[in-house]
Amino acid sequence: MTLLRVENLAKSFKGLRAVDDVSFEVTEGSILGVIGPNGAGKTTMFNLVAGALRPDTGRVHLGGKEITGHAPHRITAAGMTRTFQLMRPFYSMTVLENVTVAVLAGGAAKRTARETAAEVIARVGLDKWRDAPTEGLPTAALKRLELARALASKPRVLLLDEVLAGLVPAERTPVMELLERLRTEDGVTLVFVEHIMAAVMRLSDSVLVLDLGRVLTSGAPEEVTRDPRVIEAYLGEDPHAKA
Repeated sequence: MTLLRVENLAKSFKGLRAVDDVSFEVTEGSILGVIGPNGAGKTTMFNLVAGALRPDTGRVHLGGKEITGHAPHRITAAGMTRTFQLMRPFYSMTVLENVTVAVLAGGAAKRTARETAAEVIARVGLDKWRDAPTEGLPTAALKRLELARALASKPRVLLLDEVLAGLVPAERTPVMELLERLRTEDGVTLVFVEHIMAAVMRLSDSVLVLDLGRVLTSGAPEEVTRDPRVIEAYLGEDPHAKA
């Protein structure tokens, strides 16, 4: 079943077409990887889908209902949320307090919010930092906190914007394993922007390639990485050079 459908999405800034006629579908329970060179429009597309920006044209449907241009909190309530490439926690709060705020923002009752937050923290492997101040956390912990805050609303669709950026290789594998569990055990549908091709190849059921704001191609990871247009525009001669 198609859970997320994007049709002919477009957005311009001062005459510059940042996203141009982008369409794609995401099947429930699947993982879509989104790749492309810097400036391809990936984050702008996320902002349009997640409600941070209103598209000039095009439509977004979630679970068969149109959510085009809805405010982010309404889209979260409808079942879709996102992480940010630049993490935005409340640095004056502890990890538990940060996630509790996110749980409450998702509409949970106050009496159960801390308990729910503690469960989410455990789910993403942040237990040992649960009561630690957010300020001073290592990057790997901050990345997991960003995931926990997004998962606090129990989304059906999770949009991940470079969730592995800033992590060393040894830190990436546990995060990839967590994402796989979120799909297989929790039933979360994932759409993720990523430059690390090893992660794209491992996680993705399908890959969408953007270039200059447009869809260059889409398909199975193995097919996409062999496409001469993708190699020329993004991958270079060695498709695994970005591992």
